[in-house]
Amino acid sequence: MRIKLFFNKSVHENAAYYYEQAKESREKMAGVEKAMEETKKEMEEAGKPEKKDVRIKKAKEWHEKFHSALTSSGKLMIGGRSAQQNDQVVSKHMDDADLFFHADIQGGAVFVLKDGKAAGEEELLEAAHMAASFSNAWKNGNAAVDVYAVEKKQLTKNMSGGFVPAGAFAILGERKWFRSAKLALRIGLGEKGISIVPECSKTKLKDELTLVPTLTGKDKGALAKSLAKRFNLHPDDFLEILPNGKSKTLEPGARR
Repeated sequence: MRIKLFFNKSVHENAAYYYEQAKESREKMAGVEKAMEETKKEMEEAGKPEKKDVRIKKAKEWHEKFHSALTSSGKLMIGGRSAQQNDQVVSKHMDDADLFFHADIQGGAVFVLKDGKAAGEEELLEAAHMAASFSNAWKNGNAAVDVYAVEKKQLTKNMSGGFVPAGAFAILGERKWFRSAKLALRIGLGEKGISIVPECSKTKLKDELTLVPTLTGKDKGALAKSLAKRFNLHPDDFLEILPNGKSKTLEPGARR
């Protein structure tokens, strides 16, 4: 091994020079070893299967194939998600003791309040607000819409001189009106998982948000993905229960 000596430097200065050279070499080597170790770890991580959040779809009860919710006092409200389901709600699940609700606008869910004839005014209003929120008024970005309620015996598919399409009914006799029923829903965790109720409901939900219609908000698909992350559930669980159209979400107490 050859060592270069500087004749213009003292012995001690030459020794100090090579000491510094050796020190720099050790530091460079340490840096190389650290970089190699980090690269090795990155390669090992890259070879591992990607971990994904597991969002489990919960088992459903019979009424959850429809729009459904419970009133503050525990009465079941069920509504159709399609014209065919509107017919099913009435033909298969409506009894004489129930009440039929529909927004006064073309297009929307038929809602049936089970044991509606025995319901108080607060429960009737909750059912009216559900019918309002799941009508085409939501897609239009409306804040409110009129809703009516009738008994089963007032519904007919037979109308002289006209055709009653699937999901629609001709109404006989007087209707009970709920003027300017508000379009607003609360969504959050209830006793049996995710729940959606009208804003006027007294039902308590955890980690809740308020949904209101707006023409500039998130569409149904984007909102479902956002809510799925918040509640760690499958997006389909929200696609099935959200109203059609664009919405915005509000934290409790937030201004509109």
